Amino acid sequence: MFDAKGGVAKKLFDIAYSRRLAAVNGSWFGAWGLEKLVWDMLVFQKVHAILGGRIRFILSGGAPLSGETQRFINICLGAPIGQGYGLTETCAGGTFSEYNDTSVGRVGAPLSCSFIKLIDWVEGGYLTSDSPMPRGEIIIGGPNVTKGYFKNEAKTNEVYKDDERGMRWFYSGDIGRLHPDGCLEIIDRKKDIVKLQHGEYVSLGKVEATLSVSPYVDNIMVHADPSQNYCVALVVAAHGELENWASKQGIAYSDFPDLCQKQETVKEVLQSLAKAGKQSRLEKFEIPARIKLIPEPWTPESGLVTAALKLKREVIKKGYQDDLAKLYR
Repeated sequence: MFDAKGGVAKKLFDIAYSRRLAAVNGSWFGAWGLEKLVWDMLVFQKVHAILGGRIRFILSGGAPLSGETQRFINICLGAPIGQGYGLTETCAGGTFSEYNDTSVGRVGAPLSCSFIKLIDWVEGGYLTSDSPMPRGEIIIGGPNVTKGYFKNEAKTNEVYKDDERGMRWFYSGDIGRLHPDGCLEIIDRKKDIVKLQHGEYVSLGKVEATLSVSPYVDNIMVHADPSQNYCVALVVAAHGELENWASKQGIAYSDFPDLCQKQETVKEVLQSLAKAGKQSRLEKFEIPARIKLIPEPWTPESGLVTAALKLKREVIKKGYQDDLAKLYR
């Protein structure tokens, strides 16, 4: 919104955001009290209005939010944004962050019905003996854990285990880190880790979450081939941002699919992804070397994402197999 306007509006937003961020970080000179009201009236009230202007609390539970995204939403909407974590197999929520927790990137402490523990995943390099915080695969136990999968005994036996006390545990496949105060942070997923040709590990989910901050990205799926030494990506392009950029550059195009095909457009998005990756300290091999811009959005109706907007990775790979193959040529 303010980036598009530029000028005084953008400068005001940057000042207001930095002042509010200082307040959240504990500065006595941050945007509290009267100053908060002034910045709300001048800047953030317009952002509040997008969601009706009466938001008091926001809960995110579809997928882990990056710390930067969580803080940005928190500051711009002026409301706490909490994260929860759980799965269908654990009757939804297993952890939930406190209302007054100002930290970002964490999903809170276990609910009273849940037991959370980590186990070593040696292949991925995540160990409960890691310092400064234990890391490993998250398993959830308690009365909220379901019995298993309907008519799928093999899958049930693979991810459900009963301990010697009779407690049922679900092996989530998610990788977590436990903070000293007992709060959990989701840092990876076993299925999303691919080993490249030279032995480097790429965490697809982590990279996707990092690169999603690019203004040109509406959705993204990173793909890594073990026979290659770099990764590629399918990027669902953000219409408004790319069209604004094209207008400023004086680039002529017949329609949005045509704009996505142009070399200068692909180059601009690649540079934006590289910038986002470097700011988050991704390794060079984690940043996609080549991309394909997708003009059509991925929706649950298209079958490419779930109802919670999570990627159906295998479905997307099958649907775009020719495009992915071309990216490696």
